[in-house]
Amino acid sequence: MDEGIHLSDEVRASPLWNEDLSPTRPEQRTWTKWNVAALWVGMSVCIPTYMLAAGMIQGGMNWWQATLTIFLGNAIVLVPMVLNAHAGTRYGIPFPVLARSAFGVHGSNVPCLMRALVACGWFGIQTWIGGSAVYGLHAILTPGLVAWLDGLGAFSGITAGQYVFFLIFWLINMVFVWIGTESIRWLEVLAAPFLIGVGFLLMFWAWSKAGGAGPIFSEPDKFATRGAFFAMFFPSLTAMVGYWATLSLNISDFSRYAKSQKDQILGQTLGLPPTMTFYSFIGIFVTSATLVIFGEAIWDPVKLLQKFDSPVIVIVSLFSLTVATISTNIAANIVSPANDFSNLSPKRISFKTGGTIAGVIGILIMPWKLLTDLGGYIFTWLIGYSALLGPVAAILIADYFLIRRRNLNVADLFRTDGEYRKWNVPAFVALAVGIAPNVPGFLHAATNGRIGVPELFQSVYPFAWFVGFAIAFLVYVAIGRGRQER
Repeated sequence: MDEGIHLSDEVRASPLWNEDLSPTRPEQRTWTKWNVAALWVGMSVCIPTYMLAAGMIQGGMNWWQATLTIFLGNAIVLVPMVLNAHAGTRYGIPFPVLARSAFGVHGSNVPCLMRALVACGWFGIQTWIGGSAVYGLHAILTPGLVAWLDGLGAFSGITAGQYVFFLIFWLINMVFVWIGTESIRWLEVLAAPFLIGVGFLLMFWAWSKAGGAGPIFSEPDKFATRGAFFAMFFPSLTAMVGYWATLSLNISDFSRYAKSQKDQILGQTLGLPPTMTFYSFIGIFVTSATLVIFGEAIWDPVKLLQKFDSPVIVIVSLFSLTVATISTNIAANIVSPANDFSNLSPKRISFKTGGTIAGVIGILIMPWKLLTDLGGYIFTWLIGYSALLGPVAAILIADYFLIRRRNLNVADLFRTDGEYRKWNVPAFVALAVGIAPNVPGFLHAATNGRIGVPELFQSVYPFAWFVGFAIAFLVYVAIGRGRQER
């Protein structure tokens, strides 16, 4: 077990401290490698994982190209995941407190808000997906009610019925936030098996309807040239890295409970790449089958389930998706923003209050617009936020491993007059320089080309996370070491 940190009463009285941000005590560090692996199984086995992989099929890849892309992306993101988890396990501190070392005790609010807003986006997406499942359930169980609600009109591109069930599912999520995350521990245990079961059900259906696996695996890619393939491959790889670029920042929110570095490293290695690749393969297999069966790639499992003939199968499957989505949403998309918003004012904003703020923002972003098409999901959402979070990950890793040599004064991370600056200017210089090259490409992608930018920036954007990470890392190390030498 790594260090148990005991803070003085003077530090606990600091405006930068509250119980949720305080270092974990030795008796709280109970997670073995299997607990860490189970966490990743629970977070990876979710509908967006299925949809990301299926979206690659819709974009033109065949089954093995999409599977390879998923595996490579997760193998790459595992590296910053394990590195940023180290401080959490060693010192028992969550992401907002770790960020104070690199960005300053006040400056840490900037990367925390960046991470929190992305989590709010994911919370909205998961809630929209869960609400769609509830809507689909009621379309079968109470078609008259759904028809009446839909007849009330439309709201920002969706029907009144879809919006009502989106809000109902949102409220279910928020109840668990208000009660406390301990109340859904049993859901987390059941959620992944539920969703895996639905995945195997879809695979069996695809196998039987497509006439076996042969037609599915023989389905060729849709690229006329090798260049056309790489034009899809590299953005998809970046999107796959971006998919977990969020957790690669705040992984210390969870690794702070691990017994040892060995447990967090092995647990993440066993839980992340294999689970993501396996469940993505289910999405790939089924979506490839829809090309054979329907002549089009259906990448949304909720829409696909509604094509089933058996009401019982549809009801059980959609209920399972609903349960699994609640569990994933709380673990992956509430823990981080709740802590991040709490970091703004620890004495005023508790975990529950921070979770409520995240929930409200999740409505305001209108998540259904992010899932309108493959381009919006991959090129605007996943790659777009990876351009922001890649530089943050680089600065955290460079600061902890190269500048501070894994040595942190934990007590001073909670002081405004300690050894850590209020605002660490080199970190913000590196952050700005790391983000800048990807801004033109993002504007071009977000406006579907209406904003014209030079070809160079369009070529850089598909590598947004990698470019931002490399530039920010080098700039921060250069400035940080220069300061040390002086």
